[in-house]
Amino acid sequence: MDKGEQASRAKGFLRLSRRERQIMDVLFRLGRATVAEVQAELPDPPSYSSVRALLRVLEEKGHIKHTEDGPRYVYEPTVSRDRAKTSALRHVMQTYFDGSVEEVVSALMHMSSAQLSDEEYQELARLIKKARKEGR
Repeated sequence: MDKGEQASRAKGFLRLSRRERQIMDVLFRLGRATVAEVQAELPDPPSYSSVRALLRVLEEKGHIKHTEDGPRYVYEPTVSRDRAKTSALRHVMQTYFDGSVEEVVSALMHMSSAQLSDEEYQELARLIKKARKEGR
């Protein structure tokens, strides 16, 4: 799969149903999983056959693929977690922050749960310095 196809699939994650997103979250977290493993990780899990049907839909949409492990199918995402999270963050930034990186960072810094350590502040400063040097 080329980068254009991966980018298109990553953007497609934004149009998933709540349950489909939950399944994708499980697969990104675990890397690969069977139907039973996915079901065990879902909040208020649907039936085994419902999970299997949702996995089939996600596969038809091109978001996941499966391999056979004896009688079981093992599912995994077709797009890397990094590409999916970049696409999702870009969507949030465009939708809620008018494309402003500064506003996104400001919002993150003002969240009460975002208590950064001295090391994290130093790492952020290093990343900003590197981005400036690279012209970003």
